[in-house]
Amino acid sequence: MATKVVMPQLGESVVEGTVMKWLRQEGEAIEEFDSLLEVESAKVNTEIPSPADGVLLKILVPEGTTVNAGTIIAWVGEPGEVIPMEESGEPSPQSMMEKPSKKETETTTSQDVRPAEQKVGRDRDLGFISPVVAKLAREKHVDLYQINGTGQGGRITKKDVLNFLETKSQDSTTEPEVAAWETPGEGDLFRPTELQFPDRFKKSSQEEQKDKISPQVLSHAAIKEDKLVPHSNMRRSIAAHMVKSVSTAPHVTTVMEADLSAVVRHRAFYKEKYAQENVRLTFTPYFMLASVAALKAYPMVNSSWQEDGILLRKAIHMGMATSLGEEGLIVPVIKHADNYSLMGMARVVNDLGDRAKNHQLKPDEVLGGTFTITNHGTSGSLFATPIINQPQCAILGVGIIKKRAVVIQDAIAIRPMVYLSLTFDHRILDGASADGFLAEIVKNLETWT
Repeated sequence: MATKVVMPQLGESVVEGTVMKWLRQEGEAIEEFDSLLEVESAKVNTEIPSPADGVLLKILVPEGTTVNAGTIIAWVGEPGEVIPMEESGEPSPQSMMEKPSKKETETTTSQDVRPAEQKVGRDRDLGFISPVVAKLAREKHVDLYQINGTGQGGRITKKDVLNFLETKSQDSTTEPEVAAWETPGEGDLFRPTELQFPDRFKKSSQEEQKDKISPQVLSHAAIKEDKLVPHSNMRRSIAAHMVKSVSTAPHVTTVMEADLSAVVRHRAFYKEKYAQENVRLTFTPYFMLASVAALKAYPMVNSSWQEDGILLRKAIHMGMATSLGEEGLIVPVIKHADNYSLMGMARVVNDLGDRAKNHQLKPDEVLGGTFTITNHGTSGSLFATPIINQPQCAILGVGIIKKRAVVIQDAIAIRPMVYLSLTFDHRILDGASADGFLAEIVKNLETWT
């Protein structure tokens, strides 16, 4: 019997997805758990596995099309197998245009997605095992009973399996490499990075030359004639979000500088100790925790504007703007950032940054932020006027950390200095409250112990 392939719901608040690339064509053979297509949702690309062995009988949703979660997008089965007539056609315009309510989505996915997931494996002791986890365990010969799941309800995640494999094979005590987005002059947040893709995504040298038309990296000599560079889905999403932000909120930016002597000393003392725990101690966790403390002192900054009032957020969810090179920008979110120690914050910053760079984020991991930090200084920028990440109240820009001559008690001294710029929604904050919040961040950094 033919097996339906449905658009999965990739996060609690994600109700649709865009088919970016079919990795198999109609008539091609595929094994269960092998990657069948690539889906983009909330600016995150995810490979979707085949729910069964067989061939790809029919593709119902072409590349570039956005449909609701639960929509049948293809069929997999035996060669020549007949697809049920009532479900063999193209998705209706309604399914591609209307967003269902959360309740409707949960009903659809429970009916359409769950049978395929149950086929992957529901174990009485292990619980639900996803296709990705099942495939990884099969390929790496991992006994899942040896792994303690850290997912919801004790569910075993892909990260749990990878951590288990890393622990087994780890026999080196060398210091971890410094994060690319944290090292000035070597690669960082807003500098194009070299992205690695599976072989099936690689193009021939002729195709690569044809496609090398990114305006950020193309030299003028290579432009032989006027040529239109098509917008990617991510670039369209970024553009729409930025235009909406500046047309929604009156933006004001205030700038202060901070002496990072205390932070630099602290990091120098603990960097090696953290490395022994396989944790890269960069400057980003310091800015994160200094901002968390300031948000607690000025809770109005951790809010959103609504027509009937200002919504004060109880939870502090910190966004961390991360560059994907030529592709654009993504903002993974550190949920409940006020619960982390410095080491814990360093761990989560490293994890989210690495997975963002490798296109391994989940849609839920880029949603729900209440305040954002963008570290533009790692590319040499002194200060900037970043755009608010709606519907948040403010965004902090961190400039380059640079030694400068400053006057301290009527004497000239050399100190590691940084410019901090806060762009805020003038509907929510006035200059005095915004300056008070930014001054609190400065104080937290300069008195770090």
